[in-house]
Amino acid sequence: MNLHELTRIRPYRTGRCSSWDRSGRNQDRFIIPSGQSMILADIEGPGRITHIWMTQYNHYRDCVLKITYDHQVTPSVQVPLGDFFCLGHGMVNSFDSVLFSASTNFPHQFEKPVAFNSYVPMPFAQRAVVELVNESNEDHLFYFYVDYEVLPAFDPTMLYFHAEFRRTNPFGGWGAHIRPNTPHVDICNREQMAYQNNYVILETSGTGHYIGCNLSVTNFSGDWWGEGDDMIWVDGYKWPPDLHGTGSEDYLGHAGGMQPETHLRNGSSIYEGYTIATPELSLWRGESGYQTSYVFHLENPIRFTREIKVTIEHGHGNHLANEMSSTAYWYACQPVSAAAIPPAPQRRAVLRDNRGHWITPTENQNPGAAVPLNDEMRQMLEKHTQGGQS
Repeated sequence: MNLHELTRIRPYRTGRCSSWDRSGRNQDRFIIPSGQSMILADIEGPGRITHIWMTQYNHYRDCVLKITYDHQVTPSVQVPLGDFFCLGHGMVNSFDSVLFSASTNFPHQFEKPVAFNSYVPMPFAQRAVVELVNESNEDHLFYFYVDYEVLPAFDPTMLYFHAEFRRTNPFGGWGAHIRPNTPHVDICNREQMAYQNNYVILETSGTGHYIGCNLSVTNFSGDWWGEGDDMIWVDGYKWPPDLHGTGSEDYLGHAGGMQPETHLRNGSSIYEGYTIATPELSLWRGESGYQTSYVFHLENPIRFTREIKVTIEHGHGNHLANEMSSTAYWYACQPVSAAAIPPAPQRRAVLRDNRGHWITPTENQNPGAAVPLNDEMRQMLEKHTQGGQS
């Protein structure tokens, strides 16, 4: 926040919507029955949501947080509950960042109690509706605050906050059985091939700026998943893209793999090394787990005037086939629709059996389009087969 604002009088009125017990007793919680939704806040503008706190026990991929502005028909924020607050896979952990934080006594466990906080400013001109949808097969019990300010006028230079969720399970990589960082995956991935086949974090139109994302990976391959360049196109296709990075861990602010720390602008809110099936083994010996990383472009937002497409390779040249999911965060001059999300069964975490093997029922899959094979890929696959390498 701008600390100088604390030294100034502003003509704002502060308000809060919460789950306090209207009877005056101590049952300060709401319950949403299975298959139903609840409006948590319906705020008349002009105003600005300044803080959201939520505590619950489970349903982090089954419940969907929606925020709709100014009487729009569709929400501009539409993200599974945990993923909105930078925790993927339906897993909880404690972390702290400038925009989001979480606190739990059950680190790196599925469907356990956790407290979420969002400090993202969300201005609106006429109205903001915050809604939680319960798509689980059980009642959803939770506690919440939505803190906001009512403004005397809406500054036309203010932008609307947006967030959307995407997932491919699995990604349609062309050579998932080939180890990363080997000659057999060092193909040429550029121009339309990259534009069409990279994993998409955000694709939207309008005017605004992209401020970051969280990216979750379920590492089926058991090897390094992060050897993929970030490529971001602003206001239409061109080659090279407006922003071309050097690798997944580089874009996410890490180096030489991922680290367990969390920082104000980047970090591992879920660290794979703490989620592998048999912790006594190293990741580099074939173990696999879950990772969620976040990065925020606060001092360096990526501005666009017509459209933006934010992508990243999954493995060099998109050769891997792990589960990939993401939440993108951006601001726009006008409210636009967030991307539609898969139904609840296709959002749920990929689990393992008691031997550490992945359980992949068809009804839980949401496959990405297969990366089309070109001549170079075919040659690499043939060389790999002939060489008997992995």
